[in-house]
Amino acid sequence: MTAVYLIRHGQASFGGADYDVLSPVGKQQAVVLGAELRRREVDVHAVYSGTLRRQLSTATDCLAEAGIDLPVTEDARWNEYDHLGLVPSGQPPPEESRNFQRLLDAAIEEWIAGGHAAGASGTWLEFSGGVDAALRDVLAGLPRGKAALVFTSAGVISAICAALLSAPPAGFLALNRTMPNASITKLVSGRSGMSLVSVSEHGHFEGPHRGLLTYR
Repeated sequence: MTAVYLIRHGQASFGGADYDVLSPVGKQQAVVLGAELRRREVDVHAVYSGTLRRQLSTATDCLAEAGIDLPVTEDARWNEYDHLGLVPSGQPPPEESRNFQRLLDAAIEEWIAGGHAAGASGTWLEFSGGVDAALRDVLAGLPRGKAALVFTSAGVISAICAALLSAPPAGFLALNRTMPNASITKLVSGRSGMSLVSVSEHGHFEGPHRGLLTYR
């Protein structure tokens, strides 16, 4: 049996001049995440990441703390969908989080239904199909009994979970909206196929690190 750990990046700079940069909290989250992986003694064979800076920075800080000395294979299929490309222009900016989230949820539902494309992400079928293919490529390269780490984003992880759970669009939205930064989702693959065994683990942000728990 093989395992894939899907890791959401640390907190990005929401509302800042450059969203695709880890916030100071995001960098701390990546270090705590690394300590959690070191504690688990995961037998990591390979590491993957999207090409976004927030994903790669999380990988760098996490792996250093975990003591995992492996190269990071970059693959744009692990990138987040273009959330700004989904929301029509002239709408409230992302920093107005409550209004923006409402508009984004409505836009995602239309996107999934096939209403339009999300900028560079293309249609929902193109996005979700690319994610599925990326996951299968990771699994194909894993020896039995080994694990891979994938540093990615909430939308990607939610798409995988929703597919494995046969969840409707509302299920994808619920997963996407409530996934903590630097959380861990675990998949296993064996003779019976692929299984989802945990979603959004974030116990490493309880106790002394509870102040680092964020969702946006």
